[in-house]
This record gives sequence, structure tokens and C-alpha cells, in this order.
Amino acid sequence: MTQKLFITATNTDIGKTYAATALLEALGERGIAIGAVKPIETGVSNIPQDAEKLLNICKKYNKNFHFLEPKDICAYTFALPAAPFSADSGNIIDTKTIPSKIAEIEKLCDFLLIEGAGGLYVPITKSYFMIDLIEELQSPTLLVTPSHLGCINETLLSIKALEERAISYNWCVNLYRDKDAFIETTKPFYDTKFTKWQTLQEFIEEFTI
Repeated sequence: MTQKLFITATNTDIGKTYAATALLEALGERGIAIGAVKPIETGVSNIPQDAEKLLNICKKYNKNFHFLEPKDICAYTFALPAAPFSADSGNIIDTKTIPSKIAEIEKLCDFLLIEGAGGLYVPITKSYFMIDLIEELQSPTLLVTPSHLGCINETLLSIKALEERAISYNWCVNLYRDKDAFIETTKPFYDTKFTKWQTLQEFIEEFTI
């Protein structure tokens, strides 16, 4: 049975694709037949760039992906760089199509990474959000959080949302913006609040043991 992991974040530009590519590389190096899906990508003028990055890594380690194109691992792509609901001006999104695309790609690998768009409550349709997709897929989830000032609030809100849905998750901090100040502004609270928290690199190292 294919193992799945859904990667989400507290917002856009937090490091989902960076985390996804790093994790795929680490698993591929271990000889695991990796695969990836980017269910929806917006801001696409021609080739979905995030999907292309994921697919290129999959091709290195899994021959089943050799003949796929970036759009083959996307259910939907849109030109407008916005939430899927807003980018979908033609109202073409069918929420049944997304799990179907994921199931199709899942057959090609032993480990499937699913990269979401934006945060948990990014609207896919008027009444269907990214967190609804995660819940429907019943997929373990990695929440990537930022290190900039103010990240505590968005991290706690995202964790609360996952726990209210009883979604199995891990979370990690992508140390990149304000990472030097993070030690004083954020780390003391995380050390007090959580028994264990990890940086992205620490999560990848532990996950791929």
C-alpha cells in the first residue's frame, strides 16, 4: 500500500515546495519509489513550475514517471496567482476530480507526496477548502511553519484547525526569514509550549531514517 504525506503550510511562500523537494530527494536516495502530486497550481502561464520541480525529482528515482509531464501530476492549473476559487473564473473545478487524480498517480509509486496550495483554509470552491481535501484523503500531514516575527499566531491557528478535524500531523519550522531573531522572539515559547518541535531539516532526517 502506498504511503502518503500531504504537505501544507500556514500560508503561501512558507516553503512547501522546498520541503517537498528536499523530502523527495532524501527518500529517493534511500531507494524508495517516490511520486508526487500538485493537485492545484495557480499562477501558471505555461508550465506549472512547482509541479515541474516535483516531477523532475520523481523522474530521477522512479521510472514510472519518466514519460509524464508537469500537467500530468496536476488536476487543475490556472493563470491567476490566487486562491483556486478566485483563479477558477470558469468554475471548472470538480472536487471529485482531485482525489481521482491523486489515486491515479498513487498507483505509480510506493510513497506519494501531495503538495497543497497556500494554507489550510485556502478555498478550492466556495464551500470546499484545502483542509477538506486533506480530511477526505485521510492523509498524514506535514505542516510547514515560518520563522518570521508573528509566526506563533499562525502556527497555533493551523495546529488547532488540524486537531479539530482529528487529522494526523507533524509540524516543523522552516528557518529562513528572521531566523537569527527567531531564537529570541519565537523559540522560547515553542520550547515552553511543546514537548517536541522540529526544524524542517530535523523532520526530514527523522522521517527518512
